Amino acid sequence: MEASDFVVFEQQDGIVTLTLNAPGERNALSSQIQWDAVVEACERVQRDASVKVVILTGAGSAFCAGGNVKDFRDKRGLAAGDGMAVRENYRNGIQRIPLAFYRLDVPTIAAVNGPAIGAGCDLACMADIRIASEKASFAESFVKLGLIPGDGGAWLLQRVVGYARAAEMSFTGDLLDARQALEIGLVSRVVPAERLLDEARALATRIAANPGQALRMTKRLMREAQTTRLDSILELSAAYQALTHTSEEHDLAVAAFLDSRKT
Repeated sequence: MEASDFVVFEQQDGIVTLTLNAPGERNALSSQIQWDAVVEACERVQRDASVKVVILTGAGSAFCAGGNVKDFRDKRGLAAGDGMAVRENYRNGIQRIPLAFYRLDVPTIAAVNGPAIGAGCDLACMADIRIASEKASFAESFVKLGLIPGDGGAWLLQRVVGYARAAEMSFTGDLLDARQALEIGLVSRVVPAERLLDEARALATRIAANPGQALRMTKRLMREAQTTRLDSILELSAAYQALTHTSEEHDLAVAAFLDSRKT
């Protein structure tokens, strides 16, 4: 498999759709080529100032089934080698994905079309917004295999649903259906399966209608605000605002707003 085969990269105007494309393996994240493909797609988006929003979804019936359990049994892939080797496998492999998504300045939407299990659940949590098909399901299921969330789930999940909900999911490994995910705030809406991408694209279009640099700076401020003091965020906000006030995008947006008030 080539890296370009696993992640299908499609762009229409300012909207990029990334589709995990290994439906036969339920889009499991099980090889270096696959991890690299996701990272490379994120880096490609980050470099392209024309991109305003990203949709992440899966081909076939699953969003992402997480890791390959047979690899764990056979001590291959992430599980290959002694303890020190496994540690490096994670650091140089799948752990590069949450870092790549965290560095993305553009808003991201996970269109969860089916099961998002283990690392797949964590992958969905790497997005800013999650929309679920009625066929979606979620499980932070590492403990069921005697494992821990090795790809950042301990950091990601509680920031989405709060500590207590994340603890319940992580300690039980239980599967949640789409409606349960909506109830705890893991997803922001549940839609019919056949409408999932249409709904995601409609939301992406509303986002992409706004100036691109303001979107990127807004997201970066929100990311930094998760771990930074208020006074530091205010300083960064003042610096970013100085840049936006002197931008052509701002001038055009203000002119368009004032023109609309005349009609």
